[in-house]
Amino acid sequence: MPQVSKLLGYLIFFWSNENNEPIHVHVCKGKPSADATKIWLEDEPRLEHNKSQIPSKDLNRILKWLAANKNLVEKKWTEHFSN
Repeated sequence: MPQVSKLLGYLIFFWSNENNEPIHVHVCKGKPSADATKIWLEDEPRLEHNKSQIPSKDLNRILKWLAANKNLVEKKWTEHFSN
């Protein structure tokens, strides 16, 4: 479970076994779980689901951070999954 970043107390991370899917992150507070919120990093970050029940104010800030740091997240994805 590689960590991408922490923001507003939320952990932004990848699951190590999901390299067969398009680039995306999971977001949660506390211990990472399979039910963590999932966000695709397409042209613009897009919410797949919000199973972590992140409040919309926080979720919007996370989406903006992901949009501003898309290149960093993509680089970390490539580095992690190319090993």
